[in-house]
Amino acid sequence: MCTKIPICKEEYEKEISATREQRMGWWREARFGMFIHYGLYSTKGTHEWSMAYENYTQEEYMEFLKCMTFDASMPEKWVKTAKKAGMKYMVLTTRHHEGFSLWDSAANLYNSVNYGPHLDIVKLFVDACRKEGMRIGFYFSLMDWIHPDAWKCAVDAQARLRFTSYLQEMLRELMTQYGKIDILWYDISRPMTSWEGWDSLRMNQMVRELQPDIIINNRSRLEEDFGTPEEKIDAEKGDWEACMTFNGISWGYIDSDSCIPYSYNAHEIIRMLCKVTAEGGNLLLNIGPKPDGSIPDEVLEPLHTVGAWLQKNQEAVYGRKKPTIVYRTNGLCSATESGKKVWIWNWIWPENRELRLGGFLVRLKQVKELSTGRAVEFEQTERYIRLLGLEEEMRDPLLSISVFELEFEEEPQYARGFLYPQLHLGRTYTEQMEQLKSNLQDR
Repeated sequence: MCTKIPICKEEYEKEISATREQRMGWWREARFGMFIHYGLYSTKGTHEWSMAYENYTQEEYMEFLKCMTFDASMPEKWVKTAKKAGMKYMVLTTRHHEGFSLWDSAANLYNSVNYGPHLDIVKLFVDACRKEGMRIGFYFSLMDWIHPDAWKCAVDAQARLRFTSYLQEMLRELMTQYGKIDILWYDISRPMTSWEGWDSLRMNQMVRELQPDIIINNRSRLEEDFGTPEEKIDAEKGDWEACMTFNGISWGYIDSDSCIPYSYNAHEIIRMLCKVTAEGGNLLLNIGPKPDGSIPDEVLEPLHTVGAWLQKNQEAVYGRKKPTIVYRTNGLCSATESGKKVWIWNWIWPENRELRLGGFLVRLKQVKELSTGRAVEFEQTERYIRLLGLEEEMRDPLLSISVFELEFEEEPQYARGFLYPQLHLGRTYTEQMEQLKSNLQDR
């Protein structure tokens, strides 16, 4: 329980708002993280919700513990793979809905030290992250399929008190046994439908008392620090992070050979990164390790390629970016933006060796191909910018996704959605329409 007297919701929100800029600073620049779904469901290999979907009793489901032979070296491989992919933080499922904890818990004896691999997987994960300088996140499910009070709590006050106390004791362990933790990632607040029901105000004050710099997502039915749209890139007000499976089917492990047709390739991941960056969010991309903890085969090549591409084009992704309306500066490109710079992501290489970009209303200073730093010749008129002489050598050799950095003399302004003549500084839309009418009459 919280050692301080809990403050009211309004005071709590005021306090966390006052420190949010400092606490969220690193996260807003990180852009890209790895989600790891590992649990007892990994050994079954059909879906992380299999216990519920297939209506297993706990006794039946515990049979899968016999196949849970976790390799203690795997968390280091997770972290090295994430780092090589250009990811800056990681979130591990410390306890999923099945109620099985991956740490040495006194509050929940049904855990990976007492059963299965007899290992503190959370500790192995934390140690591996610290070794590589990776930010650490803990996923924690509020929903529980096996605790006797987990469903009664919605209608029974005493059951609710017992169950929320149980959750808080587990959280206290996670917040005190592993040093500094950067992220608390709650999931599924069922069956109760309010923060009051979950005692989230007391619970989260306890977490913040133990981990003052932590950031918390919005799934305990309090707004907290950031939103988490799931399986979609959908910008939210404030800070947000799109969490995505690797195959659109399961967060947990399923057969690699069967998953290949459904899994993301490097091009798709880069496009997701562009979209979250342009819209002011982050991407948390999931992997579901095999029963021994090894990384699924279909994940490795795309992540390695993405990491190699990001190494050369990182300025267009990392760091604080201004959410921009320039999703398509033409039909072949998207864009990200910060300060006086706009990065043009070219998806389809132009056969005529030039790109024409409409909508920019300020003077362009210089252009370069980002990965090589090679200067690009350009022409700017009242209506468009043309990037000229785009040699084949400028074409990205990894994915054919080249990024052009446009630096302007001042922060860019745009006209979007206008047909010829394009709106530009010094002339109103009405004046331009008059000019267009005059031009047509002259013909």
